[in-house]
Amino acid sequence: MKISALFQTPQRLSLTWRVIALSSLLLLALVSLFTWLGHEKLTRQFQESRSQHHERQQREIHLALTRSSENLRQLAGLTAASASLGSPLQAGNTIDVEQALDSLWPALQLEAGIDEILIVNSRGQVLGKWGSGNAEAQLPILSWVQRVMNTERPLTTLRCTVSCQQFAAVPVLVEGESVGMVLLSRSLADVTRQAKEVSGSEVALLVTGAVEDSESRNVTAQRQLKAWNGYLLALTNGEQSLAPLQRAAEAAPVDRLIEAPIRFEHTGRHVELSAARMVESSERNDNGYFLLISDITSQINAIHNDTRTLLFVGVLGWIAAELLLLVILLGPMARLRRVAGLLPILASGQFSDIRSALPNHRHRIADEIDILEVTTLELSHQLERLESEVQERGKQLAERIDELANERDFVNSLLDTAQVFIVAQDSAGRISLVNEYTQLMLGIKEASLLGRNFADVFEAGVFTTANTVDLPQQEEKTLRTPDHHLHTIAWYHAPLHTGNEETVSRISVGLDITERKAAEARLTWLAERDPLTELYNRRYFQHALQIAIERSATAKGAVLLLDLDQFKEVNELSGHHVGDQLLREVADTLFHKLGRRGVIARLGGDEFSLLLEDTNADQAVTVAQYVVQLLDGIGFVVGERRHRVTASIGIALFPTHGNTPADLMASADVAMYKAKESGLQHWHLLSKAENAKDELQDRVYWVERIRSALEEDSFELMVQPIIRLEDQDIKHYEVLLRMRNPDGSLVSPAHFIPIAEQSGQIVLIDRWVVRHSLKALSQLQDRGITFAVNLSGQSLHDEGLKQYLAEEITASGADPHHLILEVTETAAVTDFSAARGVLQAVRSLGCRTALDDFGVGFSSFHYLGQLPVDYIKIDGSFIRSLLISPDSRVIVRAIADIAKGFGKQTIAEFVDQEALLPILKGYGITYGQGYHLGKPTKLTEGFFGINYL
Repeated sequence: MKISALFQTPQRLSLTWRVIALSSLLLLALVSLFTWLGHEKLTRQFQESRSQHHERQQREIHLALTRSSENLRQLAGLTAASASLGSPLQAGNTIDVEQALDSLWPALQLEAGIDEILIVNSRGQVLGKWGSGNAEAQLPILSWVQRVMNTERPLTTLRCTVSCQQFAAVPVLVEGESVGMVLLSRSLADVTRQAKEVSGSEVALLVTGAVEDSESRNVTAQRQLKAWNGYLLALTNGEQSLAPLQRAAEAAPVDRLIEAPIRFEHTGRHVELSAARMVESSERNDNGYFLLISDITSQINAIHNDTRTLLFVGVLGWIAAELLLLVILLGPMARLRRVAGLLPILASGQFSDIRSALPNHRHRIADEIDILEVTTLELSHQLERLESEVQERGKQLAERIDELANERDFVNSLLDTAQVFIVAQDSAGRISLVNEYTQLMLGIKEASLLGRNFADVFEAGVFTTANTVDLPQQEEKTLRTPDHHLHTIAWYHAPLHTGNEETVSRISVGLDITERKAAEARLTWLAERDPLTELYNRRYFQHALQIAIERSATAKGAVLLLDLDQFKEVNELSGHHVGDQLLREVADTLFHKLGRRGVIARLGGDEFSLLLEDTNADQAVTVAQYVVQLLDGIGFVVGERRHRVTASIGIALFPTHGNTPADLMASADVAMYKAKESGLQHWHLLSKAENAKDELQDRVYWVERIRSALEEDSFELMVQPIIRLEDQDIKHYEVLLRMRNPDGSLVSPAHFIPIAEQSGQIVLIDRWVVRHSLKALSQLQDRGITFAVNLSGQSLHDEGLKQYLAEEITASGADPHHLILEVTETAAVTDFSAARGVLQAVRSLGCRTALDDFGVGFSSFHYLGQLPVDYIKIDGSFIRSLLISPDSRVIVRAIADIAKGFGKQTIAEFVDQEALLPILKGYGITYGQGYHLGKPTKLTEGFFGINYL
């Protein structure tokens, strides 16, 4: 395409003429609008001025009538005051009456324009008359006389018949009494003349109403206006004024002229007609009006001339503006057309032609077109560079496509190698991709799976209101494989965003956790069972007891607490493995004989418990006696030694002896010890009074002992070494607590810790131990010694624990890294959120943490990974039975492996014989603690010179 050809392309209407046309339309519209607004404003101003003029005319006419009437009344008063009139009028002497006013009549007629004077006596008889006017019969003389005589006040009125006359009647007084009246009348000629002079208009007098025959004879037909039911009494410039009045009578009622004037065109002239009411006679059914005929042709013509002037000026302004706009636009628009003609050829790549067509010189003051030309030149350079870059990028894109193909092959190979379910779905849940493992497990080829709904195949990933394709989701579902095995699959569904933002796909990854679920089921069983006897453990028993108590308001039952007699001797004489065998024998006997009667549990050591629901005292005693017989029937022989099995049984009833598991177990414990003390029978049923008294006394006693020990520092810190099994190194010690009696003997924590937990004093005990342990640790930390301090479950809810610990660390100067705080697994799992928060707070201060008695209260290893602990202490019940129980070995090895996987170190409790050490080392357990490795000793004896009080 040639550049010259572009410039010669015909255009129907250029941008310049479009601008001119549109601006012309706009300006013409504005000129028309302003002209119309000007005309409307002039017209409105004219109408307002004429309305004001009309109101002013009405006021002037009314004022003139009022002045004329008042003047006539004054003249009548002067006439009535004549001294020579009263007596003749009273006497009825007609001659004397006429002589009395003969001298006044010429002056009144000539100077005041009086048309007629009537002297009337009190009976309405005319005694004197001067001038000519209305016939006496047409006037209501008698009515006027009565009105004036009665009121003794002057009377003025206006009457219009053949002419309009003003009347004034004044009473004549003689010695204070009215003897007659003087009546003066005058025409409205003077008022009409004044109205014409004031208004500058032609004036007409109009009377409406019935015209009597005597009157109609004096009115010409031309003066009658039938449309208004009236006639004209007077008219100035009658030749020109009569015709507009006749036209107005046909156009509008006369009352409308009073409200506002009317305007119309007559014989090429603009006429305005208005009216002012003169009188409305109550004696006659007629009205009188002043009609004003104004010629307003000059004002209307002035308005039209002003409007034409506005229009002419507006058109001249429009022409001037368009010519100026045309001059301004011609040059720039020519340059703009040149740039517009060059822009289309940019697509063809003729960049050099564009640069040669545009001028290189620039104006001193650049405008928008200069910027456009410069931009066009710059755009040609950029497009030329961009074309080169596109070619280069095309080569790079081809190389990248090859790389992506290789990556795709790698990803496909990776998906097929992974031993997990990998399934991609579209936004509707239809399968779009599966890996080889999925096909292998389902026994279905890929072609048969593609397009099927994911939920139909795997019975998982169903969309709900809370689960959409846009949100990640985790779930566990079972899947039956072709070999009829049920597998538990843990699915993780995540959104898979593609290039299309409107639709979101989803990828689902499934992990076969069947073996893990089986292990968790086993651990759940162990969480509720005693691993040695396979009976329920203390945790489950207390939970079952709580449910039995809360079952209903009338729930009743019994708790039997059983403690084997001389069991310690069995362990000492025949070994712990024989004791364990005895425990299993007792458990089997109780389960088989009483398993259907209630819940049987091993609480720990040689203690068993039995929960009987819907049982009274007699039934509970019967069961206790039956248990004694069962145990006595066990023939337990080991080697040549026979052990007699007996037990002490404590019986507590609910709700008689308590409404909580703790109270019931305490009552049963008291009853069990009373059974041991009695020696007569192996069971004891606690009475209600006995239970209340003993429990209250025991609790009050120990609460007071604990309070005194806290105030007087009567506690004693003990330490038991925690040995590193690899090299027998001792750097860790567990801090234990005892209470000192006044004689210096020590009280086991088993006596006061339960009471402290019930009374809430356990938190204060925890703080006492922490404070004094830190004080001792500050003196030992240079030796690398670390103390492990136990925290109770209630301290997990102590909101001030972190602040207290931080203050004590600062006050003591101890290194927090040498302090390990332990919480039991049962306390941690019972309130997992609080435990995690406390452990995280403790670790933020620099201390380390440990999970104590692990393996008894847990139901899932899931908690282990989420609790911020550094050490796991395996419960001693597993360690003691390690040599004889395969289950214990499996559990201990699993705990050690899982703890190692989570990066935590393990400590074995209750290591009481040398044979356990190789096994523990083989499991990878780091530390050991127990009587075989080291017994608890006083802190002051284990470390000489240490003062912590």
